[in-house]
Amino acid sequence: MTSTPTEVPSPGRRIGTTVATACLVLVLLGVAVMLIWPRTVQTAINNTVSPIGGPFTLTTQTGAKLSDADLRGKPFAVFFGFTRCPEVCPTTLWETTEALKSLGPDADKLRVLFISVDPTRDTPEFMARYLQSFDSRITGLTGTEADVAAVGKEYRIYYKKVPTEDGDYTMDHTATIFLMGAEGQFKGTISYGEDMAIRLRKLRNLIAGAAA
Repeated sequence: MTSTPTEVPSPGRRIGTTVATACLVLVLLGVAVMLIWPRTVQTAINNTVSPIGGPFTLTTQTGAKLSDADLRGKPFAVFFGFTRCPEVCPTTLWETTEALKSLGPDADKLRVLFISVDPTRDTPEFMARYLQSFDSRITGLTGTEADVAAVGKEYRIYYKKVPTEDGDYTMDHTATIFLMGAEGQFKGTISYGEDMAIRLRKLRNLIAGAAA
């Protein structure tokens, strides 16, 4: 009786089969990643990135209380600064004044807030005198050190008291205008010194309810 020898796969064939299997696994993994990755990344973003803006209650230059709840229903722009600021703050407030003029009647659909990061010196009375040089629709806000620190944290701004050589102090601070929607949601920013045409486009988008 003659036995038929069993065919043994050659090393080349075994390697080819292994490579083909590995390629198939990689393709399947790739498809799975493409399907899952966007949702996974978005979930990670939602869980790790803190929103800009939040609840606050501060005092206006007229002595009245103003909270985030009072702003609901109308978009608003927020700028943090201080009245003794030598350049950035008066420039930003002047540019904002000019932008409000250029917006015409649409400017009444927007609120602008100037929040002091130097509440010790920026009393409501002092802010009222300071803001007389700018558009009357700009609302000055101040409060206690704790009040300002709380709202600063909500908007994730930086500010710091810096001693000067004459024994006084100045303030370093974020020079960004934050653009917030009618329900308090973050829409975008205006950078210090940004071109007026871009500034106006962003403000019009904010009033229209679009992203800046």
